[in-house]
Amino acid sequence: MEFLLRATVASDLEVFFLNQLDEESNQMAAFTSADPTDKKAYIEKWTRLLSDETVHMRTIIYNDEIAGTVAKYEMDGESEITYWIGKRYWGRGVASKAVEAFLRLEKSRPIYGRVAFDNTKSLRVLEKSGFVKIGSELSYANARGTEIEEFIYRLN
Repeated sequence: MEFLLRATVASDLEVFFLNQLDEESNQMAAFTSADPTDKKAYIEKWTRLLSDETVHMRTIIYNDEIAGTVAKYEMDGESEITYWIGKRYWGRGVASKAVEAFLRLEKSRPIYGRVAFDNTKSLRVLEKSGFVKIGSELSYANARGTEIEEFIYRLN
């Protein structure tokens, strides 16, 4: 398996947008944009984030193809990790490998991860990378149209 993380460039956003259109992916992620089909809003948001100094974003390359993204952003002064893997790359260890590699680059600690209570694969990715569950809260999940439990993880 050929795998690497590289700096994200604006042209990657098209693939990221297409990845997040998948309905099953949205249901699993749960906490998505209100309208994942709004390409203009998606591209504008991520273009803005690419120039934000507090955001550290990397593109995941798997066998010479863009497989997804992993990033650190700040929310209320705390560092959080986020990642999205294209569905065709699921079950290949790409998310785990990407998060582990990213955490070697991104030194912010503590860093938090949030995940829908029933997204068992993402829970496992965080736990394999050393994150520890520290709590949960009810949050509105756009993809599901209701509040659901969101688990909160931390890596020190």
